[in-house]
Formats: sequence, structure tokens, C-alpha cells
Amino acid sequence: MRGLRVLSCIAVLLSLAAVGGAEENDGISVDLAADLFGKYVWRGQNVVDDWALQPSASVGYKGFTGSIWGNVDLTGEIVDDGEVSELDYSLDYSNTFPGQEKLEYSVGVIYYDFLNMDAEATSEVYGGLTADVALSPSIRAYYDFDEIDGTSVQLSIGHTIEKISQWREDCYCGCEVGASLGYGTSGYNDGYFGVDEGGLNDLTITAGLPICLGKWRVRPSITYSTMIDSDIRAATEKSDNLWGGIGASYSF
Repeated sequence: MRGLRVLSCIAVLLSLAAVGGAEENDGISVDLAADLFGKYVWRGQNVVDDWALQPSASVGYKGFTGSIWGNVDLTGEIVDDGEVSELDYSLDYSNTFPGQEKLEYSVGVIYYDFLNMDAEATSEVYGGLTADVALSPSIRAYYDFDEIDGTSVQLSIGHTIEKISQWREDCYCGCEVGASLGYGTSGYNDGYFGVDEGGLNDLTITAGLPICLGKWRVRPSITYSTMIDSDIRAATEKSDNLWGGIGASYSF
């Protein structure tokens, strides 16, 4: 039943994109990636308080991107050592509004499947806007229509310096900084924290140094996240988290 609901959401998104007559880009893109982090923190929630490997793969075509993302618990925090604890499947459609190249919209659906642990799978649909101006401000709302029946709203800003050092035409090092602020509705906060009221969730700040080597990209990073609302802080075991990691990706 849950799988049918996810497929129904995907069909709706495909229909909306087709009706909208949005511009399409030719060509297929494929991205493979793997990230190694000292912790797995999701929207301020400390899911795994130790090393985790997070592989992913995505395929993009004409504004659509289908992705699969996984989390491997390397130290046995929540599942046995080396077992997959989570697989997320997503479909996204992104484009700019006709005649408005500075404003991009995205719509999508995500299916969260939890493996080797006692947790129910769940699903979200989302929509968001990103402005192509200074600091690239964006807003995105995720509605969990499955297990939680609540909405998380994410506000974010960021800045990228593409090349701070270059030693070949296709080999260079850049700099990325960003921050996000999360808000949860009463349904979302009740489902995840047992707090039956809306409120601010996490403030997350991250910095990375992406190194591009042709089609390869290596990115060491460091991130800090803290829960803001006092009731949510009291309901979470680890409300403040600092962690680092490194990721590698290949595009073709």
C-alpha cells in the first residue's frame, strides 16, 4: 500500500511537469558518490553518533533526477557493524519559471526505508524555491503524509567560491559555506520529539573545500548543528553536534 502511494505521488509530479510545459535540457547525467562522516545527523537529529558511510547514485534527464541514498553504520551504533540502516529513494523535478531565470522551483517525493532496525518506513512530498541572487536563499517544505503527518520547513543560504586555487584547467579547489534553519509543525514535532506544538528545530552551519579533479570531486567538510526550541532540546539526547567528513563523487 505504501509503495502504491509513493508511485502515485511520482505520477502526479510527472503530470504536473508535463502540463507546465517547462523547458527541458537534453542529455542524461549520472552521479555516483560516497561520503564518510564522523556522525549521521539529519535535520538536527543525531541518528548515528559515530562513523557512517553514505553512498548514493542519481540519474538526471530533462529536469528530472532520480536518486537512491544509503546509510551504512560502521560501528554498530544502531544496527550491526557494516549493515545498511537506511535507504532513501527520491524523484525530483527542478526548473526555472518561464521568463524568470533567477527563480528556480523544485518538487519531489522521498521514500525512507529503514533496514535491520525497528522503525517504520515513511514518505514525504516537498516543494521549494531558490533565488539566483547573493547567498542563494531558498525555502523548502517537506510534508510527511505517511507515518508522521507533519511538515518540516527548511530555510537556507549559502555561498560558493568556485576557484580559490587552480593548477590545471579542470583541476581546482573551491570553498563552500552554508547555513540552514529548520521549523517543524505540531504534527512533525509530535511525531519525532513528542512535542505537540510547532517550533524551531535545528540551526545547521557547514563549510567545505571541494577539490575538482576532472570529473572527480573530493570534498572535506565540517558541520555544526544545534536544536533551538527548549522543549525539543529537552526531548533529544544529543542536541548539539559537531562532526567532519570527506566525500568523493564522479559525474558522467
